[in-house]
Amino acid sequence: MKKLSVIAWNENVHEQVNKVVKEIYPGGIHNAIAEGLRNQDGDGLLEVSTATLQEPEHGLTAERLEDTDVLFWWGHRAHNEVVDAIVDRVQERVLQGMGLVVLHSGHFSKIFKRLMGTSCGLKWREAGERERLWVTNPGHPIVRGLGDCIELEHTEMYGEPFGIPVPDEQVFISWFEGGEVFRSGCCWHRGNGKIFYFRPGHETYPIYHNGQIHQILYNAALWAAPQGAWSGVMNAPNVPVEHAREKIRRKGESLHAEGEEGFK
Repeated sequence: MKKLSVIAWNENVHEQVNKVVKEIYPGGIHNAIAEGLRNQDGDGLLEVSTATLQEPEHGLTAERLEDTDVLFWWGHRAHNEVVDAIVDRVQERVLQGMGLVVLHSGHFSKIFKRLMGTSCGLKWREAGERERLWVTNPGHPIVRGLGDCIELEHTEMYGEPFGIPVPDEQVFISWFEGGEVFRSGCCWHRGNGKIFYFRPGHETYPIYHNGQIHQILYNAALWAAPQGAWSGVMNAPNVPVEHAREKIRRKGESLHAEGEEGFK
């Protein structure tokens, strides 16, 4: 059986400029995520690689994305440095069927905001407080192997209201030591693709060294895997009268000239 091709994408900026982040993730957040996925992959189902903002085409060439089944996305301070053409490319692949897992501050990434069509705004606080991540859908594949909840001793708080469309499925909700709550695990379908947003992952805490987080990310990769492909999802072809499945005749005028492309 062909392995699922998974890319852990990271803007890889904080690791270069912030001492605390560099000490926690000396190889970069992308490599910590990739290693966590590999450690969980006892059945050898995944082929995991990484990509970063600094690479040509952000490491996401058309050829590479064409062969990608699931893309993990971590970004924070460099959202606006992601080239729009790459965002277009990722969006098309999601609509075709590629899975997308957006992590933590990726809620403000160009690709997530475009696919959601909303502000994706929220409240936040950096105080190193405790988070209790409650499972709200025990039968969901993403929570396989977990108990009722997991606890993270030190995290950044995200709080409601969260400016997202109503999720197709709610998987986690977080409670924070300061009293706030947040929809921390949300699923959507866009076109032929699946999207999972997962909140934990602030870069000044070792979240991506946590085995339970690895389990969730691994489960998410399997859940988000393509269920077939819709290669022509961006197309809007005209079907000429003579090509109709049943015989018909033209009964009205056409806005378009014969053979002319439709307006987009």
